[in-house]
Amino acid sequence: MKIAVLIKTALDTSQLRVRDTVVVEETPLKISDIDRNAVEEAVKLKGQDKAYGVTVLKWGPLQRRIQEAENVLREALAMGLDEAYLVADEKLINASHAATAKAIAAVVKKVGADLVLAGEATVDNYTGQIPPRVAAELGWPVVTYVRELKVEGGKLVARRDLEDHVEVVEVPLPAVVSVTREINQPRIPTLLAIRAAMKKPINKLTLADLGISVEPKVSAAYKPLLMQRKKVVIKDGTPEEKAEKLIQYLKQEGVI
Repeated sequence: MKIAVLIKTALDTSQLRVRDTVVVEETPLKISDIDRNAVEEAVKLKGQDKAYGVTVLKWGPLQRRIQEAENVLREALAMGLDEAYLVADEKLINASHAATAKAIAAVVKKVGADLVLAGEATVDNYTGQIPPRVAAELGWPVVTYVRELKVEGGKLVARRDLEDHVEVVEVPLPAVVSVTREINQPRIPTLLAIRAAMKKPINKLTLADLGISVEPKVSAAYKPLLMQRKKVVIKDGTPEEKAEKLIQYLKQEGVI
């Protein structure tokens, strides 16, 4: 069974560079957290077969980010994937989800896969749209929010989290599956695995290589949420009087 894993080279939200807006160009990239769970599940399922990673570079500037994206993919290769495909094209920087899904599906069609795994959402945009959109492009069934997964006899059985209950579903392969954090505990690569990952191939592709075109980019800006303190200091009175003043002020602000 050949498995493709969708890996987002996401903005590291713990290291956002912020001025008047979020400075995307200066914010480091990282592997999206829940994608680690998808990689781990692929490594567990593949056995002696093949599992590969697919990423579309969404954040610019393109030339500077390519090396950064390769470093992110090396981490997934160190976890046990066999190779990776990086789609890097100027037309995909800030592209829509539809364009991103089209590029990913083109890679899967080109390389082949029986199963596509992804995290339920990425840590930077967190829309959860890409796995269903990829499934639509491929014409495959999709199962989302999966917390337990097994493959047997050409079909996939999954337990998926819904708001108030867990649902068990069965679908034929090929299929697209998005997983939650609960599905497993991602491994930490050993030093030997990290060194071995340096020899595994990362195949760089453009839209021309995939034989597709996409719609124009989406124009977007990311503004930080500014939080201002009230700067109220209660100085006078006994501790009981200060506490009473604080309670009255909190009531006045609608906090309690």
